[in-house]
Amino acid sequence: MWGKVLGTLFGFLFGRFIGAIFGLYIGHLFDRSMRSEFEQKGGFSRFFAGGSASDRQAIFFHATFSVMGHIAKSNGRVTDVHIQAANMLMEHMGLKGNQKTEAQEAFREGKLAGFNFESTLKDFKRSVFGRREILQMFVEIQIQAAYSDGVIETQERDLLYAVGKALGFSDADMKALLKRWEAEFRFHQQKQQNGHSRSQPASKEAIEDAYKVLGVSSDCSEAEVKKAYKKQMNQHHPDKLVSKGLPPEMMELAKGKTQDIQAAYDMIRQKVS
Repeated sequence: MWGKVLGTLFGFLFGRFIGAIFGLYIGHLFDRSMRSEFEQKGGFSRFFAGGSASDRQAIFFHATFSVMGHIAKSNGRVTDVHIQAANMLMEHMGLKGNQKTEAQEAFREGKLAGFNFESTLKDFKRSVFGRREILQMFVEIQIQAAYSDGVIETQERDLLYAVGKALGFSDADMKALLKRWEAEFRFHQQKQQNGHSRSQPASKEAIEDAYKVLGVSSDCSEAEVKKAYKKQMNQHHPDKLVSKGLPPEMMELAKGKTQDIQAAYDMIRQKVS
């Protein structure tokens, strides 16, 4: 609002009515830019949201596994692959005892017909103060689980887009995240098949996927690739994510993500050199 007020005032002083109109427009652009940046940092909810760190982490866990169960049931039946993917995630996070039991119960809750999908996501977004890096990590976990069988069905894709919309991601954002994860899935598989060997030259397909993991195309310059690499590493840095609300148990997931980003960048650099 203040951008419009000040823009109109200064525009009028320097250009009368035409200047005021121009100033109002410039002020509007300024307000919209500042608002977007402010909301991405959590808006006013950062200052008024209550709840302890353990409460927020409990909400994170519940949302993660209940939404995962909801997406898994989207085709009408939860496959063994989806159940295995959820269990592997729990093991990867080191969940044991009550934590694992609660995660399993949340997964089952998400499969129920009366599961409140929108309310769960709303509560989750509020609990992490709308921090985009944490929200993106959540979305990426859901994509990873949905893609556990190597394909994302139409119903799963529709629900993933609904998750993204509820958390503030545009369709274009979701399309890019899905495209990047599909490339990362193939890249990770090939990396495992090659046994992380540097002596074996990377295939053309693997190099193409490496670019996609970084979110760039193969015709980008070295400077653009390096910039994209730094951006991805910054977004997924485990310590940074934990400091912003990611439960410590999910730190290994962030580490795995940064390892894939690093491997993709190393492959591209090796090709270039």
